Amino acid sequence: MNLFKSIKVGFLILFWFLSLAVNAQSIFPVADFGAIADGKTLNSTAIQKAIDKATANGGGTVVFAKGAYLSGSIELKSNVGLHLEKGAVLLGSTNPLDYHGLNRWKALILADGQNNIAISGEGTIDGQGLQVALNADSLYHFGILKDPNYNVRRKRVSEYERPQVIEMVKCKKVSVTGVNIRNSSCWVQTYDLCENLVIDGINVHSDVFWNNDGIDISDCRNVKIINCVVNSADDGICLKSHSPDHCNDSIYIANCTVRSSASAIKFGTSSLGGFRNIKIENIKIYDTFRSAIALESVDGGVLENIEISDIIAKNTGNALFIRLGRRNKDGQVGKLRNIHIRNVMVEVPAGRPDKDYIMQGPALPFFHNTIPASITGIPGAYVENVVIENMQITYPGNAHKGYACLPLYRLDEVPEQIAEYPEFSTFGELPAWGLYVRHTKGLTLKNISLSLKKPDFRAAYVFDDVENLNIENPQLTKNGNHKQIILKSAKNTNIDPKGIALGVETIK
Repeated sequence: MNLFKSIKVGFLILFWFLSLAVNAQSIFPVADFGAIADGKTLNSTAIQKAIDKATANGGGTVVFAKGAYLSGSIELKSNVGLHLEKGAVLLGSTNPLDYHGLNRWKALILADGQNNIAISGEGTIDGQGLQVALNADSLYHFGILKDPNYNVRRKRVSEYERPQVIEMVKCKKVSVTGVNIRNSSCWVQTYDLCENLVIDGINVHSDVFWNNDGIDISDCRNVKIINCVVNSADDGICLKSHSPDHCNDSIYIANCTVRSSASAIKFGTSSLGGFRNIKIENIKIYDTFRSAIALESVDGGVLENIEISDIIAKNTGNALFIRLGRRNKDGQVGKLRNIHIRNVMVEVPAGRPDKDYIMQGPALPFFHNTIPASITGIPGAYVENVVIENMQITYPGNAHKGYACLPLYRLDEVPEQIAEYPEFSTFGELPAWGLYVRHTKGLTLKNISLSLKKPDFRAAYVFDDVENLNIENPQLTKNGNHKQIILKSAKNTNIDPKGIALGVETIK
């Protein structure tokens, strides 16, 4: 599919703007404004003075030399860059009262409506998130910090009271390069309604508390995320859409490595406006609890024109989760269409992939055998035009009917979960071990290899309410004598002889 004329045009504009980078000749060392690099003195005021002076000067670079600079919230301004030299550490204050937000959530580094801004260098930004979160909780219980959204079940303050490391809203010409970002108390970094954004070569390590999404992109245009390493105690690289009037458009993600106690590459859960014209390639994923790839439109948005290729995922709980749902019960149903996925290899383990995480993903509350990849719409609203080719998934097998069993004559008992939070485990036990498909029109599976380390009593494929299904050159490991391709309410199917040889059963 030829999607990317708009992306190419957008990046030409982007690179032209970035060539008008922050004036490197105007240097503003934070030490000149009173900042003390002892890791103890609060430097928020001194750093902000340096930023404001650079802004008043027409632009410049605020420089952190080697040392540890403690700070609460600082606001980045137009034509200003923050540069952390090697050995420099910007430390987030552990006092929650040292943080504020700009029309949205709190963060250490804030920017709202600014243009031509940058964060760069070989230094580190450390949010000290665990201690911030614990201190915020203490302040809440002492009545000093108010939080109407306090999470009683997890006994913690909400995301609104736990600062991120970076939050940028409605900014244009943004560059974040090279830096190491550590230990957020909430999402690590969010870019909301931004345009012309480059994130290149950053190293994210944040697994000290809940909701530590590595990189969140919300309703942004012309975005490039490349050469990044993300290790996060929640979704790794996550695209969200919080506005029905906007969407993520013209996004390129490549050459990244992701470890996650949730999903590695995810579109959603918030999906009001949607996701268009996105290309993802050359991604390595490991030790990830949920899905390697999760594409979700559940809030009325449009998810379309997506190309994903060259993905290697090892020790990952689920290969692929594509979901069209309707959490917005009174709103319109979204669209999920025109998806092309190729050259993907996933190894699904028998146990928890994130067992070595400090903050593991929440354990599922029901017994189940290994959950397969899935592509699902809802009655009357179909996932449309999906092509998957050259995909290899290795499953552990060893399913047991005493553990969980959903026989084919009870296929209608798979819950629709139309308005539920989307996750690969949403439907509970499934009757397929390899791929489960429901409410889909236009699906091509070409050169798909599904293998088992131990036998599984279920079928490899289950297709329920599908139309225009093409299966070319399927490859399976030997798995008993039962049929491996199950069709129910299937129209216009084309299964090549190799697929027929696997055993096809049509049920009512």
